[in-house]
Amino acid sequence: MIERVVVISDDAVESGGAAGIALRSGRMLSARGVPVTLLNGSTDPGLDLPGLDLHSLGGRALLEGGRGAAALRGLYSRSARHFIEAWIARHDTPGTVYHLHNWHKVLSPAAFTALGRVAERLVMTAHDYFLVCPNGGQFDFRNGSVCERVPLSLGCVATNCDRRHYAHKLWRVGRQAIRSASIDLARGPATVVAVHEGMRPYLARGGIGPDRVTVLRNPVVPWRSERVRAEGNREILFVGRLERDKGVDVVAAAAREAGLPLRIVGDGPLRAELARDYPEARLMGWRSPAEIAVLAEEARLLVVPTRWRETFGLVTLEAVMSGLPVLVSRHALIAQEVVDLGCGEACDPDDRAGLAAQMQRLAGDDLQVRWMSESGFHRARDLAPMPETWCDHLLALYRAKLAAARTHASPVTPGSRAKALAAAVPGKS
Repeated sequence: MIERVVVISDDAVESGGAAGIALRSGRMLSARGVPVTLLNGSTDPGLDLPGLDLHSLGGRALLEGGRGAAALRGLYSRSARHFIEAWIARHDTPGTVYHLHNWHKVLSPAAFTALGRVAERLVMTAHDYFLVCPNGGQFDFRNGSVCERVPLSLGCVATNCDRRHYAHKLWRVGRQAIRSASIDLARGPATVVAVHEGMRPYLARGGIGPDRVTVLRNPVVPWRSERVRAEGNREILFVGRLERDKGVDVVAAAAREAGLPLRIVGDGPLRAELARDYPEARLMGWRSPAEIAVLAEEARLLVVPTRWRETFGLVTLEAVMSGLPVLVSRHALIAQEVVDLGCGEACDPDDRAGLAAQMQRLAGDDLQVRWMSESGFHRARDLAPMPETWCDHLLALYRAKLAAARTHASPVTPGSRAKALAAAVPGKS
């Protein structure tokens, strides 16, 4: 029996990322009568979470405060360790499950030290690659390419792949080494949840035991319940952070070359540069899902030319399920499935001219665009669960963790625990 679920994350904010998924799980579990505690490094003061037991460390993100203090706090936050340990000491029961979502902005590797004593009942979702990769992206931000090096190998440590500078890369290496020493993800009992099957080899390359990984894709709700009549539209749409790893710069350049109108939804470091260099693009800033739904109704294509090996692709799936065709980066783990369903095409984010040619071709082919739109609207639902189904799978996974913890002292055959956990998520392995 699940007595309580403790959801742990760096922050509690409404978003489409890890923090948003953590909050959604807490609300849905609570609605089903499961007691939920949220342990957060920091919390949005305006957040409304009725019925949930919320505790916040009141910590600061690494970019806040003095550089030296932030660096030490990011390597190992003793206050975060004590915060989590104190809750466990006061409230832990054999029926309590712990679920860690993110840790690298506030909680630091100290979270793993604190959770080590309950590792048999610990689940952690790999929303990105921070569990294994120093910069979290398996991506070389210096040359804009995906990384194939083994994390923490000599080649990894010697490579300046950081967004900022090599000294910061070495700091990240130190943090990753502390994370690796804080909890054993190769042989220990904690379960890592990958959000896509394609993450498995990269997690394994970083030292996570393959039998410690199960797959549960994040829930997706389409932007629209009615199909976007994309074939009657002309506008190109981009939704996401305005950073080079997301490829927004190549979208802007390709749209100009193709002579197509572009609307950009999102914010980030490149906003001023885009406004200066591409005044014809319409910069919308951040928009709610309801607002994006209205904008999507006027779009012909969503372009997602991410340069890194994106783990899930929420925006891509929200679009295709709404009937909006996509041009999705060949590096995205979801790309081949989208292509196979016929609701999108893969693109090369390093080939601006090729991307412009794809846009131009699809801008003139109403029949093809309609076929892609209808394929996505009618067939893409199977690419990710709806929230209620996702919650069912979470509960099954938690029950399996508790069952495995109860039988830990009994003899088990090799791999039996991993098989039981995989079976908790139907259709995944």
